[in-house]
Amino acid sequence: MITEQMIARINELAKKANTVGLTDEELEERNDLRKKYIEAFKTSLRAQLDSIELVDDESKDGSTKKPH
Repeated sequence: MITEQMIARINELAKKANTVGLTDEELEERNDLRKKYIEAFKTSLRAQLDSIELVDDESKDGSTKKPH
């Protein structure tokens, strides 16, 4: 799970990378945080997609259309 503190740290490291650069330890930390963020995002997206239910529209005569 990604916390607000982790996101703040990712942003802090990104800003530092664009200004003065990162140490080897900071690069490793940034890469680790990014991996965790991406995994959490993918997990959340999968859960959302798994909860989607497809529903067919009703036909003009009121009967329900069935998939072929």
